[in-house]
Amino acid sequence: MSNATDSAPLAAPGAPVVKRPAGASRGRGGGGYPRYLAGRLAGAVLSLFAVLVTSFFLFRLIPGDPVKFMTGGRPVSAEQLDAYREEFGLDLPLWHQFTDYCLKALSGDLGTSYQFHAPVVDKIVEALPNTLLLTGTAFVIYTALGAFLGTRSAWRHGGLGDRLNTGLALTLYSIPSFWLGLLLIIVLSVGVDPIPGLFPTGGMESGGEEGFAHVLDVAHHLVLPVVTLVAVEYGQTLLVTRSALLDEMGSDYLTTARAKGLRDDLVRRRHAVPNALLPTVTLVFVNLGRTVAGVILVETVFSWPGLGGLFYQALSVPDLPLVQGLFFVFAAAVILMNTLADLLYPLLDPRVGR
Repeated sequence: MSNATDSAPLAAPGAPVVKRPAGASRGRGGGGYPRYLAGRLAGAVLSLFAVLVTSFFLFRLIPGDPVKFMTGGRPVSAEQLDAYREEFGLDLPLWHQFTDYCLKALSGDLGTSYQFHAPVVDKIVEALPNTLLLTGTAFVIYTALGAFLGTRSAWRHGGLGDRLNTGLALTLYSIPSFWLGLLLIIVLSVGVDPIPGLFPTGGMESGGEEGFAHVLDVAHHLVLPVVTLVAVEYGQTLLVTRSALLDEMGSDYLTTARAKGLRDDLVRRRHAVPNALLPTVTLVFVNLGRTVAGVILVETVFSWPGLGGLFYQALSVPDLPLVQGLFFVFAAAVILMNTLADLLYPLLDPRVGR
């Protein structure tokens, strides 16, 4: 039967048969994907607004007076404290502070840092490249490693390699990143006999280097924090990829592909892996969003001058505008990547969005 009539409903004898045009949508109408797109974008906007509200009220629960921090511990009069509060708008009612914060945020102004006396956006732009260098490098490595090992483990599930890969991934994934970072510093930076100290204990550069020597110096400082992130994060990608591929292993189309004489490697690469991509794509985009946020504890342990370390520094004051701005940027990056993943799904699986 032709494609034009294969889904036509059964008609009564003698009744005219209405044929569906060959290019007609079989889903919920021709506007399925536009509605899907509009729904995802609307959800992202609402999520960003919820983050904006949360970032304002959440950090005002932190104990501590930022005005007293700005005085540097010097004895000051009540009039001077009031002047500081007036300068940063802390004397205004809470609802007034909130509306001012929202209106400025919509125009791209996230306020002025209490401790740096500089626009929050400038401090974020200054630290962002350092975070992208660290977490971006780790992201590429642990995503490729996790996807490769996850595919191999699923295809040979139950074997010795699968058990070793899965066990190691679960073990490393359960280890706190800051604890592993401290352990690597003790063993590979400070040195434990007979292992000498091979890497710097922290920071991004030693200073005084130029040109290619500076690149090597930064790479030398990059090794331990990247190893920490890769060791902790690759297991998640491995386990998700392995689980998704195992779900596809018993499918009839794989049996048919093998019956046609295709090699096992081609069956896995051309048929099984592409159809198991959706969960892995979701995880990759979520991790990509987290790349902007960095890993706060790892950057703090290794004194890496990125967004994570800046957030920890601002939180200890508390520097409310800087904390709020960083929190909003972190959450916005994750929301944006999740939305892009949702928009990519229909390209990977046409059934999504219909």
